[in-house]
Amino acid sequence: MRQLFTIVIPVMLFINCTSQEEEAPLLFVPDDLEVILWSESPDFYNPTNIDVDAKGRVWVTEAVNYRDFRNAEGHLVHEEGDRVMILEDSNGDGKANSSKMFVQDPDLRSPLGLAVIGNRVIVSCAPHIIIYTDENGDDRPDKKEIFLTGFGGRDHDHGLHAGVLGPDGKWYFIVGNAGPHQVKDRDGWTLRSGSVYNEFTPYAEENLPNQVSDDGKVYTGGLVIRVNQDGTGMQVISHNFRNAYEVAVDSFGNMWQSDNDDQTASCRTTWLMEGSNAGFFSATGERTWQADRRPGHTVPMAHWHQYDPGVLPAGDIYGAGSPTGIVRLEGDELGKAYQGMLLSADAGRNIIFGYHPTLRGAGYPLEERTAFISSVKVDNTNYIWHEVEDDQSKWFRPSDIAVGTEGALYVADWFDPIVGGHQMMDKKGHGRIYKIQPANKSLEKPKLDFSSLEGLVQAFQNPAIHVRGYAREGLLEKGQAAIPALLPLLESSNSFIQARTIWLLAELGEKEKIQKFINHNDPELALAAFRALGKFDGDNLLDYAHFALEAKHPVVMAEVAISLRDLALDQSRGLLFSIVGEYDGHDPWLLHALGIGFAAHREKIYPELLRYFDANESETWPQPLAKLVWELHPAEAVDDLAIRMAKLTGKEREEAMTSLAFINTPKAAAEMRNYYANVSGEEKSQAQWWLHFRKTNDWKAYLADWDSPQDNLPKVEPEVLVFKATLMDTLAAKADREMAIQALASEMQGRLHLTQLAIMGRLSKHEKEMAAKWLEVENNLANKSLLAHYFPLEPPKSLDRKEVERAKTALGQGETLAIRHCAVCHSIGQVENEIGPDLRQVNQKFSKTGLIEAILEPDAGIGFGSETFLIELNNGTMLYGILQSSGPVVTVLESSGRKYHIPADMIKGRRQLPHSLMPSPAWMDISENEIAQIAAYLMGG
Repeated sequence: MRQLFTIVIPVMLFINCTSQEEEAPLLFVPDDLEVILWSESPDFYNPTNIDVDAKGRVWVTEAVNYRDFRNAEGHLVHEEGDRVMILEDSNGDGKANSSKMFVQDPDLRSPLGLAVIGNRVIVSCAPHIIIYTDENGDDRPDKKEIFLTGFGGRDHDHGLHAGVLGPDGKWYFIVGNAGPHQVKDRDGWTLRSGSVYNEFTPYAEENLPNQVSDDGKVYTGGLVIRVNQDGTGMQVISHNFRNAYEVAVDSFGNMWQSDNDDQTASCRTTWLMEGSNAGFFSATGERTWQADRRPGHTVPMAHWHQYDPGVLPAGDIYGAGSPTGIVRLEGDELGKAYQGMLLSADAGRNIIFGYHPTLRGAGYPLEERTAFISSVKVDNTNYIWHEVEDDQSKWFRPSDIAVGTEGALYVADWFDPIVGGHQMMDKKGHGRIYKIQPANKSLEKPKLDFSSLEGLVQAFQNPAIHVRGYAREGLLEKGQAAIPALLPLLESSNSFIQARTIWLLAELGEKEKIQKFINHNDPELALAAFRALGKFDGDNLLDYAHFALEAKHPVVMAEVAISLRDLALDQSRGLLFSIVGEYDGHDPWLLHALGIGFAAHREKIYPELLRYFDANESETWPQPLAKLVWELHPAEAVDDLAIRMAKLTGKEREEAMTSLAFINTPKAAAEMRNYYANVSGEEKSQAQWWLHFRKTNDWKAYLADWDSPQDNLPKVEPEVLVFKATLMDTLAAKADREMAIQALASEMQGRLHLTQLAIMGRLSKHEKEMAAKWLEVENNLANKSLLAHYFPLEPPKSLDRKEVERAKTALGQGETLAIRHCAVCHSIGQVENEIGPDLRQVNQKFSKTGLIEAILEPDAGIGFGSETFLIELNNGTMLYGILQSSGPVVTVLESSGRKYHIPADMIKGRRQLPHSLMPSPAWMDISENEIAQIAAYLMGG
């Protein structure tokens, strides 16, 4: 895959403006568009999400009180809670001239989502989805309702994000992986989702993986839910994200998201399939991608488990960033060239990417990406990122995008020198909203009428998603009387209007007209028709499925397969096998859809698949069958997979081995052991890896006698535990305590036990001061930096931030220093290391100011997933590192890069710490000038 923005060329920043006097935004846009600074602070502060109402006003959620526990010093605070603001251009001069507060609420702490439907304002703010209703039209709420509650991630950007109204009239909400999520809908159905990720916050609950929801399924990490407007009928539509900030649902019923990475240059933009596993964690959430990554697999692909069966294709993996709002343009008001464009904001990259989604087979690979709007100039032809001299250009942090009633784009910018994920540096909570419109065309806000049928039909065609959603509700209230006025829209030249009309007419019962679209020559209209009829006339789903397959559109075949997943095999068998007959073994989206459709019947279906393909010899399977067995990995396939492993070579053998490794039975483990015993070279190494790995999870019970060298844990001497017991004894003599402190301080395991005692408050101030004298012997910088948090250790030097910022840098000096000081833990240049974040694209995410802050204060904004733990085993061994898996087996990554796999029953206790594994540079042999040289090198790519 081509990598964007890898060549850095210093140039002066070009400012897109209409005159020298006008203060214009620092944004680059296509030549036929222009940018207006529409509004900025103090009209509002720190905008996280925006929406546009039927009057063309822009609503804003603020996050002024975002993570006060890390931003208290000089940070703007709203004591009465965060706010929702309303902005308006009431005099028509093209800029906002009115700002008013809709609500300020103590329950609003860092709200991340907003939708305005008529007089209802839906705000996403973990743990709640809140609906405010303005019953008298005075722009103040008269009613407040907790719609749903129980979402994890309070005051966290990995929590609950914006809701959007789909063409089916249901709400779609997306949440990040800051669980646990335990949400009960108004039918009493409970969603439970968790993972191994935990962050140190004042109010976080422990996030636990492998939780079972009321439908008997395990949902993992971040997910998309769909729910009726009355709070009933909640469903999980897709799961296993890291932190998708927003889900966009277009008029065809397609879902789109962009997902953040673990700081490994692996962000992605993805088309979602209903029922899919998006692949960030292991399937149950017990292991991170780092714990699962196999030798030879690239980080971006392993990051989303793209080498594993049962995982949704990732789409466009574009590199470093911090993706935020996402929307699809359905109108042509900006110009025909932009209609249908998917816009994805990335705050880390100072950019809004543009895609023209194009079907390839049964899915959208999103291969054509452009830099649509950015604060740093990008050459889309040669994929060159032009660096700029003005560091403030990196302050453009687009948090959301919305389409106005006139078709212009509104872009919210939280205006901060660092990505706001875990900390804010801008003490004022500054923010801006930009308006993007045609350069040579005036867009006028329409006067919408929701009282008449004609006005509702007109509003239903509006480019603003929740304006047309509000019109849809009015048309439904008109009932059958609305149908004659809607039928002409089926012939619209705008296929998005056709699609949303299909949905509405299906709900109104006009099924004959819609059925004609099921095998339409436009696969996207056929897709919308099948989805709509399946939702609103489910009793006839099988008839619609037969009809839909006639046109043989791959994307419709995939949707049919997914729609059959909950039916009995006797009902779905014929349809599913007709789709199998069209599968060529190469379309990853159709394969995933068949996997979803067959999942509940994987064991029953295996012999039928063999008969269907007339597969008498295991080693001669056709590719479609091999791929289907890989995706489904049924237990009955063990014997055949063992034969394929023994007789095939290359990719086919590796695929068979992977299939076997995903079968959780004693027989599968035994066949892998047998294969290992009878091969040599690369084949033996691969089998050995699987055996070592599976011993730490699915095959733990079957490989108890398997000798795994990775199980060798640090040894703790008995004397260490004796001395610790002395310090735990409040009646121990002073001399004995001092001797115990000295003994523990002189030994590596003892120093970790001392740290635990200090955290527990078992050491007096005098004892900690005394211990500090002996703790100086620690030479592991990560451990020494940890000790300095609890003992009065003085670093060898203090570093002056101002000296770093004003140091003169020279080209070429920073690379050697970065390799020496950073490559021990980070990937830099040709050096690969995964203990810390990949630094090779850090210039695309940080400003110089933010990067220097991250180097000097590594504890200030720890990346989610890089939190440290102090873990005590039953035998007294102590470990300090990052948790990579949690379940029957716990994986701990130390600062040395060593991984330990520990059965959970061996763990006595674990404590999460608010510290980074990266040591403070004050403990390193490094000067202000050298830090400046490293920062300059990293910012230069």
